[in-house]
Amino acid sequence: METTITVLHVLCTLFLILVILLQTGKGAAMGSGLGAGSSQTMFGSSGAGNFLTKVTTAIATLFMITSLTLGVMSSNDKSNSIMPDNVVTTPANSSEPSPVDVNKKSE
Repeated sequence: METTITVLHVLCTLFLILVILLQTGKGAAMGSGLGAGSSQTMFGSSGAGNFLTKVTTAIATLFMITSLTLGVMSSNDKSNSIMPDNVVTTPANSSEPSPVDVNKKSE
């Protein structure tokens, strides 16, 4: 299940990059105002702004859903650590004296 969502997440990321790169920038409006390139558009004379905006919103929503799902799934998994859970520390020199009680007054 996690592999399927990860593959969907990667595909969603690639499509989101593609859709964002297909959109025209704000500077392109100056050229289209004079009629430059409007006859060669694939989406008609109004351009692809509205269509690409809706596609971007849909893919971004799917991207956020897969991100949250993968985050929840990874937090539920037990983390694999290279450190063992039960670490027993033994003193290097066992002949060391025990700690002195500092509350005792020395005579």
